[in-house]
Amino acid sequence: MTCASCANRIEKRLNKVGGVTATVNYATEKASVRAPEGVTTEQLVEVVRAAGYDARLTSPDVVRPNHAQVLRPRMLLAFALGIPVVAVSMVPVLQFPAWQWVALVFTAVIVFWCGRSFHAATWNNLRHGSTTMDTLVTIGTVAAFGWSLVAMVFGGAGMIGMRHEFTLSLGSTDPLEAIYFEAAAAIIAFLLLGRWIEARSKQEAGAAVRALLEVGAKRANVVRDGVESTVAVDSLAVGDVVVVRPGEKVAADGEVVEGQSAVDASIITGESMPVEVAPGAHVVGGSLNTTGRLLVRATAVGAQTQLAQIARLVEEAQTDKSNAQRLADRVTGWFVPAVIGTAVVTLLVHLLVGNGLTFALTAAIAVLIIACPCALGLATPSALLAGTGRGAQLGTVIRGAQALEKASKIDTIVLDKTGTLTTGTMAVLAVEAADGVTESRLLAVAAAVEAGSEHPIARAVVAHARAAGVDEVEADGFRIVAGHGVTASVRIDGHTGDALVGNSRLVTNAPAAGGDVVGSEVLVSLAGTYLGRIVVGDELKPGAAAAISRLRELGLRPVLLTGDNRAAAEKVAAEAGITDISADVLPQGKAQVVADLQAQGRNVAMVGDGVNDAAALARADLGIAMGQGTDAAIAASDITLMRDDLASVVDAVRLSRATDRTIKSNLVWAFAYNVAAIPIAALGLLTPMIAGAAMAFSSVFVVLNSLRLKAFRAERRPTAARR
Repeated sequence: MTCASCANRIEKRLNKVGGVTATVNYATEKASVRAPEGVTTEQLVEVVRAAGYDARLTSPDVVRPNHAQVLRPRMLLAFALGIPVVAVSMVPVLQFPAWQWVALVFTAVIVFWCGRSFHAATWNNLRHGSTTMDTLVTIGTVAAFGWSLVAMVFGGAGMIGMRHEFTLSLGSTDPLEAIYFEAAAAIIAFLLLGRWIEARSKQEAGAAVRALLEVGAKRANVVRDGVESTVAVDSLAVGDVVVVRPGEKVAADGEVVEGQSAVDASIITGESMPVEVAPGAHVVGGSLNTTGRLLVRATAVGAQTQLAQIARLVEEAQTDKSNAQRLADRVTGWFVPAVIGTAVVTLLVHLLVGNGLTFALTAAIAVLIIACPCALGLATPSALLAGTGRGAQLGTVIRGAQALEKASKIDTIVLDKTGTLTTGTMAVLAVEAADGVTESRLLAVAAAVEAGSEHPIARAVVAHARAAGVDEVEADGFRIVAGHGVTASVRIDGHTGDALVGNSRLVTNAPAAGGDVVGSEVLVSLAGTYLGRIVVGDELKPGAAAAISRLRELGLRPVLLTGDNRAAAEKVAAEAGITDISADVLPQGKAQVVADLQAQGRNVAMVGDGVNDAAALARADLGIAMGQGTDAAIAASDITLMRDDLASVVDAVRLSRATDRTIKSNLVWAFAYNVAAIPIAALGLLTPMIAGAAMAFSSVFVVLNSLRLKAFRAERRPTAARR
C-alpha cells in the first residue's frame, strides 16, 4: 500500500464478502478481519490480490521489508540531481549553454528511476480501475516532463543559448519555448522525502509484539521420565515439569511442585517486590527466579501463557484506526479524480472558446502541476522532523503523526506506579525499633545478617544501614531459610547470639503491625529478643508531585493504576497528589481499566514502563513509555521518554500538542493553496512554470512553519528550596 486510499480500497473489497467485517490499517500494514464460518483465509487473500495487492497471515516472526532502506538512496539521488535542476531552471544567471539538455537528463533519472515506485503504483491501480495520489503524481510529473521534451524537440526550447525567463501569463511567450523540468524534479524529490520518513515509522509498527515475546525464556530444562534435558520452549506441553535455577526465567505459566524461592515477577505483574513462592504457588512465564531452585509444572504454554495474551492484546490494539486516517480515506477518495477531472475540463473549455491547443494543453498541465500534493506530502513529515528532532534533544521520542493527533485530545492521564511514579528500586521506608532498643542497634543486627543474602530487600537494608553510618558488626554461620528469611550468629557489644531476620513465619515473637503496611516487613530478633521491624519498598520519584500538578494545569485528570496492593498505592497517590486510584490490577485488567475510562468518553493517555503495561499502553489513546522501562512497553507506546522523570511527561504532552498544531496548520495551508490555486491555473492565468514555483513556495512555507518547533523550550525542572 502506498497511501491511505489503498487501505480504503482493500477494506471495502474485504467488507463486500458476506459476513466479513474488516479494518485495514495503513500505518501498520495489517488487516483485522472477523469472518463467519466457511470463509477461509485463502479466500480473503484472493480478495486482496484481486484488488491489486497481496496479503498473508501475520505472526511476530514475520520479517517486514525495510522500505526505508530502499527509498533512501532514491531520495538522496533525487535531491542531489533535483537541486541543480531547480536552481538552473529558475535563476537565469545560472543558465549555461545547453543547460536544458543537462536538466533533461537529470530530470529523466529523477522522474523515471527515483520516482518509479509512484508510476508502478499508478499502473497497478489503473489496471484495477482506481486512482490514488500516485496517479496524480504520475500524471503531473510525466506531463511536465513530456511537454518539456516536446518543447525541446519540436519547439525552440532546445536551442543552445536558450534563456528561461519567468512569465506571468500564457500569452506572453510561446508555450513550446518553455520547459518545466524543475516542477517534475521537485515534486518527486519532496514526495520521496515524505515517503522515506513514513517508511521509517512503519518499520517499527510490529516491534511491540516482538519485544513482548523477547521477554520470555527461549530454552527450558524439562524433566521427562526422570531425565532432565534442555528443550526449546515451543516444545513444552501442559503437565511438563520444568527445572528453574536461580537467575533463570520461568519458561511457562505453572505451579511450583518443589522448592522455595523469591521470584521477581515485576516485569509481568507490576509487583514491586519479589514474591516468595513455595509448593502450590503459581508462577508466570517470563518472571525471574532469584534465589532457590524450583520445579514448576506447566499449566499454560505457548499462546495460552499470560505473556502471549498480553502480546495478543497489544496487536489487537494496534489495528484500531485513528480519526485522521478515516478523514484521509475520505479526502483521497475524491481529491485525485477531482483534480484529473478539472484538468480535462480545463483542456476542453479552452479548446471550445478558441484559445488554441498549446494554450489549452499548457493550462491543463498547470492545473496538474499546481495540484500535485507536494505541500500535502510535506505537511506532516516536515513537522514531524522538526518536532521529533527537538523532542530527541529533550529526551522525548515521538513515534508518529497519530501520536501527535492523540496528544492534542487527551483529557485523562493514567500512570503506572512502580518505575513510573516511584523509583522502582527497593529502599527502606521506615525503621521501627522495639521499646528499649535503639534504631542503630536494630539496623546493625539486620545489616550484619542480611549481608549474607543477595535478595533485593536484603541489599536495601544493608545500603540503608551503611548510609546511616551504623557500625558494622561481625556475623557468621549464615543460613537462608527459603520463604522465611536469613539466620546468622551475630557478635555485638561483646555478646554473641543467634539472630533472625525475615518475615513473621521466622520471627514469631513480633507484635502485629498497626495499620496497613505499605511495603515488605523485615522483622529482627537477637537471642530470642524482638528488636523491631524495617519496612522496605520503593519511593516516589523526585519532582513527581510537581509534575502531577503541572499535568492538572494542562487540563489532564491523573489516575494511578498499579498491580501493587491498595495500601501501597494509596500512600504513593497521597504523596503525588492523585485522588483516583486503581490497585491490585492484573495485566489484562490494566487494559480494561483504560477501556472503561474510554467508554466514559475520556481520551486517555497511559504512562508506564513494564511488560504488564504494554497492553494498556497500546489500548490507550496515547501510550507514553518511560525509557528506563522494558522494550515491550517502549515498542507498544506512541511516545517514549528517555529521561526517567515525570517532568518529561509534561514536556512530551506540550511538545506533542505544539507539533500537532503545526501539522494541522500545514494541512490547512496546503489544502487552501490547492483550492485557491487550481481555479487560477484553470483560467489560464498561470504558466506551468509559475505553477511549479507556486508549488515550491507552498512547500517552503510548510517547511519554515515546521521549523518554528525548533524554538520549543522545556519547562524548568523544579529545584530544591534553598535554606
